[in-house]
Amino acid sequence: MLAPMDRTLPAMLRSADPERKLVTVGDTTWTVADACRIAATRGGSLRDAGVRRGDPVAALCGNGSELLELVLGCGWIGAVLVPINTAAMGPQIGYYLRNCGARLLAVEHRFLNRLMLAGTLPVERVWVVGGDGLSDGLMEPFPGPADPADAEFALSGDPFAVLYTSGTTGPSKGVICPHAQYYWWGANSAALLEVEADDVLCTTLPMFHINALNTLAQALLTGAHMVLESRFSASGFWSAMAARGATVVYLLGAMVPILLAQPVTQAERAHRVRRGLGPGVPADLMTAFSERTGVSLVDGYGSTETNFVIGETVADRKPGAMGRIRPGFEAQVVDELDNPLPAGVPGELVLRAREPFSFASGYLGMADKTVEAWRNLWFHTGDRVARDEDGWFRFVDRLKDVIRRRGENISSHEVEQVLLSHPDVEAAAAFPVASDLAEDEVMVALVIRPGQPFDPVALMGFCEARMPHFAVPRYVEVLADLPRTENGKIQKFKLRERGVTAGTWDREAAGYVVRRR
Repeated sequence: MLAPMDRTLPAMLRSADPERKLVTVGDTTWTVADACRIAATRGGSLRDAGVRRGDPVAALCGNGSELLELVLGCGWIGAVLVPINTAAMGPQIGYYLRNCGARLLAVEHRFLNRLMLAGTLPVERVWVVGGDGLSDGLMEPFPGPADPADAEFALSGDPFAVLYTSGTTGPSKGVICPHAQYYWWGANSAALLEVEADDVLCTTLPMFHINALNTLAQALLTGAHMVLESRFSASGFWSAMAARGATVVYLLGAMVPILLAQPVTQAERAHRVRRGLGPGVPADLMTAFSERTGVSLVDGYGSTETNFVIGETVADRKPGAMGRIRPGFEAQVVDELDNPLPAGVPGELVLRAREPFSFASGYLGMADKTVEAWRNLWFHTGDRVARDEDGWFRFVDRLKDVIRRRGENISSHEVEQVLLSHPDVEAAAAFPVASDLAEDEVMVALVIRPGQPFDPVALMGFCEARMPHFAVPRYVEVLADLPRTENGKIQKFKLRERGVTAGTWDREAAGYVVRRR
């Protein structure tokens, strides 16, 4: 365990064995010494661009060496990384940039068309990855290494990154993640996965989420080797893991049933993987996955605002339960007035940390939302759980108005805002319905303006251009009006109870395929 003052990315880099392999991305492998050099030279190029300690640097990049360089470079000079979901479209990108106040944006060339819908870019400079020879106003090619910058004396409470999580009753919130929180994410994840120095940690998850981002911290703290894949492929997953020599993998809830739906092949056993992170996987699927692939999955609970706070190692896990509270954290199950509930009674999960800065510092530019979420000195998760007499927590459902699909949190508010911008839509409500993949599908209920025809296929095309592919609704139902309270608020619980009906249009049944961009 590092001392409190050393719970920063630069200190983690300096404390690791410089000769060990640290990370492989594509065909390139960096040792710890390489990573320190890259952190300093990329930090130098950021300094040359006018970036200083505390400045946000936005990145719209897939899993690649450039994004890793920005992670290291920002951490080295004390800048704040703001990775943007690569499925975000113009309106969301514009919002993220305005909210975080980034002066510099790094963007892959393939995403440049997204910026056209973002309006006037509130940045001073755009680095284009794959934009060799490009020089157009704000835009210039992603620069090469510069003279090394000295590492800033970062404090454990300094912001390391701003990660955007789904809004529930409003826009997405930028979670301010300190260096110490990043350290503890790595330490707790590595402990629950029982990561050792000879492990190969292979992730196909995107680096704009804390799950993949903290895999680098796990490797730094344990001496393990991280492998970053560009994307998840169900058909090629096991062959890719075998080729990389992976021993630990990272699976979001929906990925497990997707892999189990694939034909049985020899590749499912022809690998070295011994352990996987699988939060939110139902007990029966966890057992089936282990029996079929030989990989034991670790369950647990964590969020961008908190940490890996609840969980057990494979030997201690209990089917159907997330686990017990981890050392360094506290948890309660409370009612709507924050009164603790007795064992066995479901209520909202609230959390707090004993170690300084091991939780997020709040929501960027949203003091009211920060106070609301951290009221009474506890972080309110919005998740409904039950705790048994022995301290084991079981997930029941979500209180927040958020949809979970394909491992992504989808803001119903943002889906609704896109739909309401359509000239024919008078009212809209987005809500989750059950999925065959143990998560949610997106359903919307619409009121169409009088005299306007309803064309669901045209509406899908409208949505595709304005929201991430995973947020495009599967189910659409047109109603004369939406159920409302006396003061006009939409009663979504009634829509969820109603669910899919005979009159619901199903995108998948209609053969409409949403394109990934």
